[in-house]
Amino acid sequence: MVSDYHVSQTSTLKRSSISLDQVTLGALELLATKWNTSKSEVIRRAVRKFKEDEAMKACRMTPIQAMEWLQENGITQEQADNMKEEIRLERLAKKYWWE
Repeated sequence: MVSDYHVSQTSTLKRSSISLDQVTLGALELLATKWNTSKSEVIRRAVRKFKEDEAMKACRMTPIQAMEWLQENGITQEQADNMKEEIRLERLAKKYWWE
């Protein structure tokens, strides 16, 4: 979730020119109205959010790394059973409409 960070009084803002298509501009205006803020603030929030998301991706384990961690650190039988049940329920929920 994007924090309610606002540019402080001491921050220096730089003016920039960007080109947006009509769909993106409409979405930008809609968000600015919905959030009761400027279009510039919407863009700042979006850029911060994408930057945070990219940082989180860099910290995420791959499936192989997760398996190696589990093998090295172990889990209890109860934890393993809970994981199996969660996976089973998840798979059931993703059945095709014809099944």
